[in-house]
Amino acid sequence: MFTKILIANRGEIACRIIETAHAMGIRCVAVYSDADANARHVAMADEAFRIGPAASSESYLRGDIIIEVALKSGAQAIHPGYGFLSENTGFAESCETNNLVFIGPPSSAIAAMGSKSAAKEIMGKAGVPLVPGYHGADQALETLRAEAEKCGFPLLLKAVAGGGGKGMRVVTHMGEFDEALAAAQRESKNAFGNPDMLIERYLTQPRHVEIQVFCDQHGNGVYLAERDCSVQRRHQKVLEEAPAPGLSDDTRKAMGEAAVTAAKAIHYVGAGTVEFLYDVDGSFFFMEMNTRLQVEHPVTEMVTGQDLVEWQLKVAWGDLLPLAQDEVKTRGHALEARIYAEDPDQDFLPATGTLRYLTTPDENAHVRVDTGVTEGDEISIHYDPMIAKLIVWDETREQAINRMVQALESYRIAGVKTNIRFLHALADAQPFREAKLTTGFIDDHHDLLFPKSRLDTQKALVLAAGFVLEQRKAGEVNAQDPWSPFGRQNSWRMNSEYAQPLQFKVGDDIHELKVLEQDDGYQVTVNGNLYNLNARLDDDHLQAVVNGHRLSVHGNLHKDQLVLFHQGQTFPCVVYRETYGFEEMASEGSLAAPMNGAVVAIQAKVGDKVVSGQTLVIMEAMKMEHAIKAPSDGVVTDIFYAEGDQVAEGAELIAVQVETESEQQEAG
Repeated sequence: MFTKILIANRGEIACRIIETAHAMGIRCVAVYSDADANARHVAMADEAFRIGPAASSESYLRGDIIIEVALKSGAQAIHPGYGFLSENTGFAESCETNNLVFIGPPSSAIAAMGSKSAAKEIMGKAGVPLVPGYHGADQALETLRAEAEKCGFPLLLKAVAGGGGKGMRVVTHMGEFDEALAAAQRESKNAFGNPDMLIERYLTQPRHVEIQVFCDQHGNGVYLAERDCSVQRRHQKVLEEAPAPGLSDDTRKAMGEAAVTAAKAIHYVGAGTVEFLYDVDGSFFFMEMNTRLQVEHPVTEMVTGQDLVEWQLKVAWGDLLPLAQDEVKTRGHALEARIYAEDPDQDFLPATGTLRYLTTPDENAHVRVDTGVTEGDEISIHYDPMIAKLIVWDETREQAINRMVQALESYRIAGVKTNIRFLHALADAQPFREAKLTTGFIDDHHDLLFPKSRLDTQKALVLAAGFVLEQRKAGEVNAQDPWSPFGRQNSWRMNSEYAQPLQFKVGDDIHELKVLEQDDGYQVTVNGNLYNLNARLDDDHLQAVVNGHRLSVHGNLHKDQLVLFHQGQTFPCVVYRETYGFEEMASEGSLAAPMNGAVVAIQAKVGDKVVSGQTLVIMEAMKMEHAIKAPSDGVVTDIFYAEGDQVAEGAELIAVQVETESEQQEAG
């Protein structure tokens, strides 16, 4: 077996590989960019080497530097993880040329599946069912238009070299084809260096079911159950589970055998995933093959009891597969939720910031957390915004869902926006519990998945007051006599009582509370309503009784930013002081950057008349494009950045003078 390997990746997958390698007695070499000098994977490794600046194109995508480090460190093999160079044919070939084992499939297999159009040709010849569409090399606009008409609508434009939802667009009619094609080609070229597209019929109620396959160097191949990855946003998976609910044993077997056939057709070696679209009538169609370990591999591990990274290392060393097909068994049900730094209320806009407060559920036989970050780490614009993967297992799907809901309530993050509240609503939604799954699940159940907070604002303000007052008291207890009236929270004075004011800003609203400390707690007045509050703070845990209602909440107070956490809900507020001002970030008619990122296209000039909804600027952040649109009809008066510029969240990009009603009437 290998004695030393290099991991050509970062974040949670690098940490995941290190854990298994160390358990097998294998030393690990990490690589890192300037942004990751203090990252968790660097600390876990036996040694680590700097490979370049923060931008992945100058670090984690520099295969030449990584191979140089591997040779210098004495590593015998390179594990690419997923993303970055994991499906890069040239990198796999370079490993082979330099006598380094690439812990993955042969470069020829990567090449065969790297082009979705070529892959479909190979699969068609192997007898694997295909979705109708166009996968040809002729990429002329006229050809693509004609093939779109032949395929019929709705259709899906997909980058031939793509993955992760990038370079994909759904087109519902011919009138939007050209614009969607241009956007998909541009995004694909930026992400993969290849703008070529394929066209597929877009099934309206499909499920995304994929098969985990494994092949060794001796011609053996097996499938290790299936995963349902139907719950997606922007074609990226959000919640995955194994096994897929509702599949018959016959379908499961047919799909697994088709996946192994697909792998053997390209002489595959190692871990791979064959993805299928599964339709309501029970039919399934080959979609693509990912020639690497998948992000969602832990759910397969939880139901099979196998360590897939260990399998990868053994197969790369030349061992036989650990199990034959009839020895692969599954037990129970597992789910994985991807915890992202993003804002679900803003169309899942990627977020950046510092993880100033981070607590995770306790790990045990039922709960697992795969992560590459710790409290205090920065979520930057340079890499994918995934914070962690939360995986749960139990005997039945219903019990596993209950485990997930409970675990999400124990996952608390402050300092950056996350999708935890959304995931909680999703896992607990009745349609999800009933396994009414399609790839359009999130859009179909939007109102259910974006509910108003269950936290009553007034009661939450009372709890916020309790948290702030108890934390202040804890901070002062060693500074003075705790029994002194001068240490009370009520501005004590002789012969009178004084209810001190406390202000909180929630959204755009400022709430003024009056607080009177008593021997057994506090009296808190909010908007004329009186609340009796008993509170005890233990670190971040507040146990409170509000008018006889006992509550338990967690919180984090950083400077004047307070976040309370309760049963999957969050309540953010600011301990307000009038000196802050809280000025608007941008004036009316302006368009500000919704996140840190780069300007990739400006589609207007100063003096242009624009209409409401027209795309004016296209930004890219974390490898995804975001269109900045005109909020109303008007005239562009200023443009503050050029294409290629990096901009910070909140920066004004372009100014539009809004047309008045009279101006609109004159123009009409």
